[in-house]
Amino acid sequence: MTGLADALRGIFPEGQIMFDEPMALHTTFRVGGPADVVAFPGSEGQLIAALDAARRFGAPAMVMGNGSNLLVRDGGVRGLVVILGERFARVDVDGRTLTAQAGATLARVAAAAQAAGLAGLEFASGIPGTLGGGCCMNAGAYGGQLSDALTEARVLMDGAVRTLSQPEMEMGYRTTRPLREGGIVLGARFLLAPDDPEAIAGRMRELNARRREKQPLNYPSAGSTFKRPEGHFAGALIEQAGLKGCRVGGAQVSEKHAGFVINTGGATARDILDLMAHVADTVYARFGVRLEPEVRIVGEEREA
Repeated sequence: MTGLADALRGIFPEGQIMFDEPMALHTTFRVGGPADVVAFPGSEGQLIAALDAARRFGAPAMVMGNGSNLLVRDGGVRGLVVILGERFARVDVDGRTLTAQAGATLARVAAAAQAAGLAGLEFASGIPGTLGGGCCMNAGAYGGQLSDALTEARVLMDGAVRTLSQPEMEMGYRTTRPLREGGIVLGARFLLAPDDPEAIAGRMRELNARRREKQPLNYPSAGSTFKRPEGHFAGALIEQAGLKGCRVGGAQVSEKHAGFVINTGGATARDILDLMAHVADTVYARFGVRLEPEVRIVGEEREA
């Protein structure tokens, strides 16, 4: 790691790079062991240079946003973690077009659209993720998804920055071409519809009220834990299997919404993983439906 650390210090000023950084500080689950090194780029150049340095020194590297769909194992992450956050979060509006960098939260992007009197991203106002991750997995809620308004995305693929049109992104349910091929979404552009800002704000308030009513937002979680199986709803299957409130250590199937595994306080990643496995096995035994994690699982187990 010495060579990589020296190279990264040459790329990032103090404050934009951290060593042995607990990933629990950077995920909404509030669990996860330390990463060898974490970097916060403020430009595409810094991001590309950091990934090139990791490649030169044979170190693994991963890119993330605010960790809202991420479970980091208790042993942490080896190599480099690049976090696209506030330093990589510019949002611009020009007429009906909104352009944003990957580190902008979806809430901020939706708020910028509303302030400009542009409709089409109201559903995204309560999704606790960043634009990059949201575009990569085609995030959606309440009948809307980013592919509905996205016109193009700026993507780092195979070492080159490319602009992919919406058809080239191949956006499906919680999947896109960049996600399947290991691409990194750097930013995206949306074409939105003019509307009254107050009417847009009203729809956003209504959707967020529904979210607060039905989801356990007062506990750390990664949102919906499992993908929606074809022909079913994961939360309904889990509830019908009698698993609401089921616990492993500090991890619990939410009593408010069975589709969420929450950290009730002091949970480890191992607790969460064991609970997820128990839920998936129970649902399969009861209904013959195999639940697949929607949350991205990374890192290493803690050594005994």
